[in-house]
Amino acid sequence: MDPPAASALRTRGNGVHLKPYLYRAGDCIITSSSPIYKRVILKISGETLGKKGAEVINPEALDFLSGKIKEAINSGVQIGIVCGGGNILRGKLSSANSLVRTTADQMGMLATVINSLAIRDILEKENIAVRLFSSLPISPIAEPYLPRNARKALDDGAVAIFSGGTGNPFVSTDTAAVLRGCDIGADAVLKATKVDGIYTADPKTDPTARRYDRISYDEALEKGLAIMDLPAIALARENNIPVIVFDFWAERSIERVLRGENIGTVMV
Repeated sequence: MDPPAASALRTRGNGVHLKPYLYRAGDCIITSSSPIYKRVILKISGETLGKKGAEVINPEALDFLSGKIKEAINSGVQIGIVCGGGNILRGKLSSANSLVRTTADQMGMLATVINSLAIRDILEKENIAVRLFSSLPISPIAEPYLPRNARKALDDGAVAIFSGGTGNPFVSTDTAAVLRGCDIGADAVLKATKVDGIYTADPKTDPTARRYDRISYDEALEKGLAIMDLPAIALARENNIPVIVFDFWAERSIERVLRGENIGTVMV
């Protein structure tokens, strides 16, 4: 029986690689047995790069992230990355009426650029080909984001990092991740979290909480489940892009998700 993510992918009609194939990304020679995706967006939170009570960008966290991205590359999958900025700036400034929402969101966009610069450098040190794009005009720090250039970078074997959110206030990086997935023709959005999927309730406080192996966009919207913000879910539904929520910190988590193992929740 096909894994749920693979079934969703085939329903969408994008290309599926079920045979070994080979390409080069920087100095890495890629061999893969059977990933079920050709191209994905990895959405990570800014907190992934930091260490609670310590640095907002932690070297050990960067090394861990680099290893995870190598899992995708070694699986032969083209990967785009969208990183949040919560390790540097949270939304409390606007909610506390310290700043207007537009200003706070613009500061958050710049925080994603800072994180993305760190990710780019740690990947380049591993001889991984990488391109950094920004929806904000901040050349020469990052290339202006154009979908055509991003698709070309992925086709050439580079990791593409998308910074600056959508470039607009009142929009989360979850929505930016789905939007970039639409732009580049991604087969899925992988949402990296600290838990192994979506639950009926908070598993930390409710021992009866049950994990969903699979959930529909409509059910997620109807129940208001805290997967990602509602516009992101609606955009994924409109464009029929599966969203896989998984435990980023689990062993070989990205590799296993890309092979269609049931280690998280698939929203389709």
